[in-house]
Amino acid sequence: MEATDTISVRLNGKDRMVDAGHTVASLLESLELHPGMVVVELNREILERDHYQDADVSEGDTIELVHFVGGG
Repeated sequence: MEATDTISVRLNGKDRMVDAGHTVASLLESLELHPGMVVVELNREILERDHYQDADVSEGDTIELVHFVGGG
């Protein structure tokens, strides 16, 4: 993978260019999101957290990220 390779995905309803070769886990890391605080829906399927490392992000994917927010 070259550093200039990018792909287009739809992330939380907006088109976005991201580096090619990401898994869901590495994408979350690049977005500075903790995997334990996010639910990921990839192409209309909710992923289990233990599958984030195995799920590749591909051209045209639709990704929804739902963040947990603590409060009291």
